[in-house]
Amino acid sequence: MSVIPEPCAASTLPAEPSRLGEGPLFDPDLERLFWLDILQKRLLEVALDGSRAQVHALPFMASMIARAGEGRHLLAAEDGLYLREYATGELHLVRPLEAENRDTRSNDGRVHPSGSLWIGTMGKEAEHGAGAIYWFRKGELRRLYDGITIPNSICFSPDGTRAYFTDTAENIIKVVEVDAATGLPVSRPREFVRVPDEHGKADGSIIDAHGNLWNAKWGAGRLDIYDQSGHLAKSWKLPVKQPTCPAVAGKSADRVIITSAYDGLQEHSKAGEAESPMDGVTFLLEARIQGMLEPLCLVG
Repeated sequence: MSVIPEPCAASTLPAEPSRLGEGPLFDPDLERLFWLDILQKRLLEVALDGSRAQVHALPFMASMIARAGEGRHLLAAEDGLYLREYATGELHLVRPLEAENRDTRSNDGRVHPSGSLWIGTMGKEAEHGAGAIYWFRKGELRRLYDGITIPNSICFSPDGTRAYFTDTAENIIKVVEVDAATGLPVSRPREFVRVPDEHGKADGSIIDAHGNLWNAKWGAGRLDIYDQSGHLAKSWKLPVKQPTCPAVAGKSADRVIITSAYDGLQEHSKAGEAESPMDGVTFLLEARIQGMLEPLCLVG
């Protein structure tokens, strides 16, 4: 049975709107929120209370950021995985990622409880089947799935035995059993949720401490919550049409932030900027979550 979305109060973070916001992360050591504006090659950061907002220019399109320890983050970019020194902004290439293919870039990704990273790639113009999903850990990179158009919704069960992902072009969220110690698949993917067209397109997801999947719906302005059986248990109406990815925030892992995008909306000005004040903002939901902070990525 379909669940009608309930309005959810939200407060915007005082940072520049993103043409294509993605990959939000809360770093509990720094007590800072980070996210990427892929198309404008920017890394944004702000304190959870909205203070001290900063914008960092990047030399490439990047789509997600992970904690790497020792004052470093791992960035997934259009041509590789890079370590970024927080104090200086210095970048170091860790491993190329489809660097030979200038037509693709990274997209959605998340760190498994074991410290391994799942990261997706896609065509820069969303060409059909041009992308893939990879597994990375301690310098090793393996391709898990190919022929994917828009990889999204990568997240993991609290015990690390399940992985979820979607090809947004298909709009089917899939689940696969994985090795809890490595994050590598041990079964074939199967259908978890087939998203109805009227619910929008499945974008980024997180898993809460109870194993529920929270999924942002591009084009429909929804945040849908599915239980472990794939049943739609709750739906929040969001103040933007194109939410992209949620993340858990706060040292108690009880807050939810969501990035969004103004790219492609008809009401944009000729300058390419959003006319609606909410388009492209990153915002903090009033809804609470029993969540889990992102683990460190084992870079090697």
